[in-house]
Amino acid sequence: MVRLHTMLNTRSAFAVLSRRPYICQACLRRTKRAQLAPLKAIRTLQTNSQSPQPSDTPFRKALKDASKQQKKEKRSNGGSSRPSQQELDPRLEKWELTVGIEIHAELNTARKLFSGTATSIGAEPNSHVSLFDVAFPGSQPHFQKETLIPALRGALALNCTIQRKSSFDRKHYFYQDQPAGYQITQYYEPFARDGHIILYAHDFPPGTAPAECPITIGIKQVQMEQDTAKTVQQPPSTHLLDFNRVSHPLIEIITLPQIHDPTVAAVCVRKIQTILKTVNACTAGMEMGGLRADVNVSVRERSSEIGEHSYYGVTGLGQRTEIKNLASVKAVEDAIVAERDRQIDLLESGGAVEGETRGWTLGSKTTKRLRGKEGEIDYRYMPDPDIASVILGEDLISHLRTSLPKLPDTMVDTLTEHYGLSTKDAGTLLSLDDGDRLDYFFGVMERLCGSDLPNTDQSHLGRIAGNWVLMELGSLFKDLDWDPSRVTVEHLAFIITQLQRKNITSRSAKKLLLMKFEGDARPMKNIIDEENLTLTPLSTAEYEALARALVDEKPDMVKDIVEKGQEKKVKWFVGQMMARSAEGSVEPDVAETVLRKQLGLTDAGPVW
Repeated sequence: MVRLHTMLNTRSAFAVLSRRPYICQACLRRTKRAQLAPLKAIRTLQTNSQSPQPSDTPFRKALKDASKQQKKEKRSNGGSSRPSQQELDPRLEKWELTVGIEIHAELNTARKLFSGTATSIGAEPNSHVSLFDVAFPGSQPHFQKETLIPALRGALALNCTIQRKSSFDRKHYFYQDQPAGYQITQYYEPFARDGHIILYAHDFPPGTAPAECPITIGIKQVQMEQDTAKTVQQPPSTHLLDFNRVSHPLIEIITLPQIHDPTVAAVCVRKIQTILKTVNACTAGMEMGGLRADVNVSVRERSSEIGEHSYYGVTGLGQRTEIKNLASVKAVEDAIVAERDRQIDLLESGGAVEGETRGWTLGSKTTKRLRGKEGEIDYRYMPDPDIASVILGEDLISHLRTSLPKLPDTMVDTLTEHYGLSTKDAGTLLSLDDGDRLDYFFGVMERLCGSDLPNTDQSHLGRIAGNWVLMELGSLFKDLDWDPSRVTVEHLAFIITQLQRKNITSRSAKKLLLMKFEGDARPMKNIIDEENLTLTPLSTAEYEALARALVDEKPDMVKDIVEKGQEKKVKWFVGQMMARSAEGSVEPDVAETVLRKQLGLTDAGPVW
C-alpha cells in the first residue's frame, strides 16, 4: 500500500486532498417524536358525549376530558392510539403513497473490497488508501473473498435465496467522489435475491403499530458494491475528499415498493439495521454513518392507475422521485412525509411529478431538487472485465445458515416465553446499546438461576432482572453512555439476591445500586453492614399503627380508594410508610397487605 501523500506529486489532480485532514464528528441522533393531542379530540368529545361540555367549561378541563375520551377509544380499539394516515391528512383518502427503499450498509471486514488496504472508521483522512482506490493508471482490483462472509450472513438473515454464481459490473457516472468514473457493483447477477422482512407490532413504538400487523415487505435483491469517497464541503466553494472510504465493502439491500406508510418505512430501515448488527454483518448503524438509506417515493390516485410507470417490476405506479443519503431513521420518515405532500400538492394544482433525485436535510419541511434522475441507460452498466465471477459452494452457504445467531424476532419470543418479559420490554432490551444491554441481562440471569434463591422460577427472576436492568439502571444511565463496569453483572445479581432473600428492602437495594454506580469501591457486604442497610423489620403492631396514622391523616384519599376504586393510591400510602420509617425497616409487600386490611381491601391481596 502506498500512502496517498506520496502520490500527490505525481497526480496533481488530487492536490486538494493535501489541504488539511478532516475528521467527521457529526453524529445524528434519533429524536423522539412529539405526539400532540389535536383539538379534533375535543370536537369529537363534544360531538359524541352524551353530556356535552357547557360553553364555559375551562379549557384545561376540556383537554383533560378529551384525553380521557382518547384513552377510552384506545381501549375499545385494542390498545392502539395511532391515528390513521387519513386522519392525519384527509387528502390521503384520495392519494396512495408507495415507497421502495435502498439501504447501503458498510460490511464488517478488515480489508477493502478490491485491495488489501485496511478499512477504517475515524482514521486520519487519506491514511488508508491504495493505488486502486484512486484509480492510479495500471492498478488492478483484487477481490478480497473474505468480504463475502458478512455479506452472506446479512442476506441469509433477510431470508434471501443465495445465488451460487454472481458477478460484478461497472456503473458509470462522473462525480468527484468516484475517481475511476465508475462504481463496481452487482447489477446483472447479484449474490442474493427474493428475500423478505416481517414487521410485527413489537417493532413499532408503543401505540403506533398499524392494524394490519404483521406486515411482510419483499426484498428484491442484495448486492455487493464498493463505497465512494467522502466529500467534505467547506463553504462557499471548497470540497475536500477523504479516500479512506473508497472501496469499503457495502451491501445494497433493495426492497420492493410495497410500503404505503412513512412510519412503516422507518421501522423497516431500523429493523434491517438491527438484523445486520445481530449477525455481525455491518460495522455501525446510521448514527455513525455505517448505514445510509435512499427512498423512492411516488403517489397515485386510489381510484385509478396513473400511467404505466414502474420500478422494481411493479407497474401502474405514479412517477417516483428518489431521496438520497438519509442518515437516520427519523430522517427516513420525515423525508417521505415531506416528499409525499409535495407530490400531492403538485398533482392537485395541475402539475406533473418529474423523475429526479432530491435531497432532504434534518428539520426541513420539503425536499429539494439535486439533479435529473439517471436511468439504466445513463449508467451504461457493463460487466467488469477485470473481476472474475464469484462461485459459492453449498457447504459454505449451509454452514453460515446454521451458524447464524438468534435473530431479533426469535429473541423476543425467547425473552417473553422463557424469561417472563413483556413484548415491549423485550423489544427495548434488544434495541439498547447494540445488544450490550441484552448480554448484561443474560449475565445477571445466569447468576440468579445458579443461586439458591427461594424462588428460582426463570420467568419470575426474569421479570425482576428485566425491571432492574431497564428501569433502575436505565434511569442512572439516562444521559450517559452505557458502561457495565460501573455496576457489574455480579453487583446487580448480588443486589437482587439480597432483596429476594429479604436481607434488604427495595429502598435499600436502590441505595446500594446508586452507591456502586457512583464508584463506591467497598465490597457489597461491607456497604450493607457499614450503612445499616440490613432489613430490621417492624413488628405487626408497628406496621398497623403506622398504617392507621396515615389513613387517619388522609380521609379524602381513603374515600377515593374505597368508594371510587382508585386503588393505585394505595402505593402512595406505602411510599409514605417507607419514608417515615427507619432505613431498611419497611417491606413494601407487607406494608401494602396491612394497608389494604385497614382499608377493607384484603380480598384483593397485595398488588406490589
